[in-house]
Amino acid sequence: MIICRRQVRQCRVQPAVVPFLCGLLNGDSGGLGILPESHGRGAPVLPWRRMATWRTGTQPNAAGGDDMGECTICHRQSPHISQTLGLCTGCILADTPQAHAQAAGAHARARRRFHLPTDPPDAREGAGCRQCINACKINTGQVGYCGVRRNDDGQVSGGDAQAAAVQWYHDPLPTNCVADWVCPASGPAGHPDFTDTTGPEHRYANLAVFYEACSFDCLFCQNWHFKQHSVAGPRHSAAELAAAADSSTRCICFFGGDPSCQIEHALAAARRARQERQGRILRICWETNGSMSRSALKQMGELSLESGGCIKLDLKAWNEPLHRALCGVTNRRTFRNFEYLSGWISRRPDPPLLIASTLLVPGYVEAEQVSRIARFIARLDPSIPYALLGFHPAFEMCDLPTTSRQHAVECLEAARAAGLHRVRIGNVHLLA
Repeated sequence: MIICRRQVRQCRVQPAVVPFLCGLLNGDSGGLGILPESHGRGAPVLPWRRMATWRTGTQPNAAGGDDMGECTICHRQSPHISQTLGLCTGCILADTPQAHAQAAGAHARARRRFHLPTDPPDAREGAGCRQCINACKINTGQVGYCGVRRNDDGQVSGGDAQAAAVQWYHDPLPTNCVADWVCPASGPAGHPDFTDTTGPEHRYANLAVFYEACSFDCLFCQNWHFKQHSVAGPRHSAAELAAAADSSTRCICFFGGDPSCQIEHALAAARRARQERQGRILRICWETNGSMSRSALKQMGELSLESGGCIKLDLKAWNEPLHRALCGVTNRRTFRNFEYLSGWISRRPDPPLLIASTLLVPGYVEAEQVSRIARFIARLDPSIPYALLGFHPAFEMCDLPTTSRQHAVECLEAARAAGLHRVRIGNVHLLA
């Protein structure tokens, strides 16, 4: 274990978690003050900005956005056009074959660096995987789109109770998760059924479970370092993970990457941890892109419903062509799953079961996209909490500027104008 220091608290983290935790927690140009120690695989721990450019070779843009990107179709230049993607939002939304090819090329180049399939495998005689929207058909000895699901002699394995690409750490409560403002760990929500205090749950911790694989391929991924371990890396059983939920653990949050492609492992670990700690408070929460099967979603929902936890769905963009260009995959299942879960809200209004979030990517995810998403949410239930998150230059979009305060406020106003009652801007410290 090593210690990373922030202004407001200390977090004890496993060494292997440090690379992506740097990107997750650090909002300025410096490092996290992490002790000079390797992260368990012989590589040094690097400051966040150095890691952001490690693979791409692109320098992070300043808040002012001095670097100009150019759209390869209309040739418009703007600091809000990613050089890696090479497309402006207008040309993406035009949904032309040229735009499809340009975006597909950007994703393929990014994925080859990590030995991940450039597209979901669709082998005629391949073994089928139904964990997520990609529905891969995988040849013997090959891996699925996520990199962790594999065809071993005709049987798909990986991401199950026996072995998953996963790391975890204890994060002192109250933590800075997407739902902290409506969570029992931070205040009176859910008292007395799911917390024994009306204030923050000091002296307790969240077991933060980071799955090192994903069913999407977001070019703006804020935690992209997990890709180094998707195909080959440490593997842990559900029993190992469940055992990490000690007497100080009040909640378990499964995130990543994304838990969708390793959902069997997550469900097994959650059930085992709850069973071994019967009679104690142990909330089960999820942060996900929502691409999992309906069967898995129901099981996730039941665990969160009975434990006082929540499901936080990341609604990355409204228009499907834009979502495909940014994330490589359709968003149709995500919105269907969100709509399905909204029907569960009345079963437990407090604390809220369903929470939405959107990362505000300059030039791509702006007020119009947020307005469309918010109208969709408001039609289902205007009380659903919606968090708008600041973007920091990362991964293949290092050349974009940080989300500005003006951008964030415009999106906040658009979401409220759409009829939502509970909207807030998260990670304000990142805003330029």
